[in-house]
Amino acid sequence: MDDEGELVAQRLARGCRCFAVWLDGALGGYAWLSAGPEWIGEVQLEIRPREGEAYLWNCVTVPEHRRRGIFRALLVGISDIARQEGLTRLWIGSVSIPAEKAVGPSGFKPALRFTSITFAGFHALRIRAADPGLAAAACDILKTRPGLHLRRSARRRH
Repeated sequence: MDDEGELVAQRLARGCRCFAVWLDGALGGYAWLSAGPEWIGEVQLEIRPREGEAYLWNCVTVPEHRRRGIFRALLVGISDIARQEGLTRLWIGSVSIPAEKAVGPSGFKPALRFTSITFAGFHALRIRAADPGLAAAACDILKTRPGLHLRRSARRRH
């Protein structure tokens, strides 16, 4: 987990769970699942899933195993476990990277679309609804609304 390795104990202590894919005894990728509040650094918002929901985050595929379906396997596997445990909704944030193509086919639907930029100590965030029904729920757990937002930039390690 590179520079985030020191955060593992703290994450586990607050109830986060880490899921991993192993290939021939080596780590292929991992992802975190949390039913509690979490900071979403890319958009600088805090997510607070409701009862029966969780947030899937910090999904990483080890570079030498990329483009082998690791991310999709994590999404499908964690979704199956969450469903078996009675969770009714998983939230995930994605960015425009090749692996993002696995999000939709894994059963996730876009709720909001974000455009963000940080410059000179400020963070500009544009939020657009992707799905009206899901957007309202997403805005509720993010304590935000569609539109353009400008605020001082805030970095947090979690």
